[in-house]
Amino acid sequence: MLDLGRLRALHAVAVHGTVGAAATALGYTPSAVSQQIAKLERETRTTLLERSGRGVRLTDEARQLADTAERLLALVEEAEVRLEERRGLPAGRLRIGCFASAARGLMPRALADLARRHPALDARLSEVDPHLSVDLVGRGVLDLAVAHDWDIAPLPVPPGVEQAVIGDDLCDILVPREHPLAGRDGVRREELSQERWITQPPGTVCHDWLIRTLRATGYEPLIAHQAEENHTQVALVAAGLGIALVPRLGRGTLPPEVVALRLDPIPMRRLWALWRTGAARRPAITETVRTLQEVWPEIAAAG
Repeated sequence: MLDLGRLRALHAVAVHGTVGAAATALGYTPSAVSQQIAKLERETRTTLLERSGRGVRLTDEARQLADTAERLLALVEEAEVRLEERRGLPAGRLRIGCFASAARGLMPRALADLARRHPALDARLSEVDPHLSVDLVGRGVLDLAVAHDWDIAPLPVPPGVEQAVIGDDLCDILVPREHPLAGRDGVRREELSQERWITQPPGTVCHDWLIRTLRATGYEPLIAHQAEENHTQVALVAAGLGIALVPRLGRGTLPPEVVALRLDPIPMRRLWALWRTGAARRPAITETVRTLQEVWPEIAAAG
């Protein structure tokens, strides 16, 4: 009989592409994942992983087995949901994926509240890009995701995934204190046509929103610097190297060299909680979503 834990390890490698990434998602060491797959190879008398450069490649037999593993894991999840539902209390492991600024600004408070109220719940957080996290929820790698979108770039949600609004995160224009606009209460988008911008790299939701929004006003934004972390963008603004549009969530206290201005109209991104339809009745899911919605107003007010 095939061991479910070993099938889970193979499925994780199939989803994440490498043994190291699978180990991170499962909370194991890469060595432990490799050992699980080696045992599965002996049990099935089949080669499952082949060397490919510095990484590994799944054989055709491994991909077939990983597809079967995905269906088996879905059945196991259904059984776990039914048991937890009967008990009526959040329990067991809950794998949560979250984008960086929410992992810093929202999740510590929410996870602490959950741990205090529900000691039987083992919630585990991973920092994941918002668009990737939705796909990982759909594949069953994550139980819950916290993601975000913008008004002109809605978050694509695949069939079988449900979502609920957590709240809206407002964004400000950050300028150096010596900037000519620094003494203003607010600015219009049309006034920023000659500015040097600091933003996230292309392909990210924030970068795409900025480019599309400013182009709609009739000019091509000058992207001077790109940085994934909001804190890095703030540091570049403080050095006088440009201006940035930065959400309030997880931003922290601004240094004295940086001034926040209101952009008219105020940009905002919406935060979502997402989970699989099959797990919608699980108390761990419903209680975590309720907690996120409950703590959000205080987090937003502090921001």
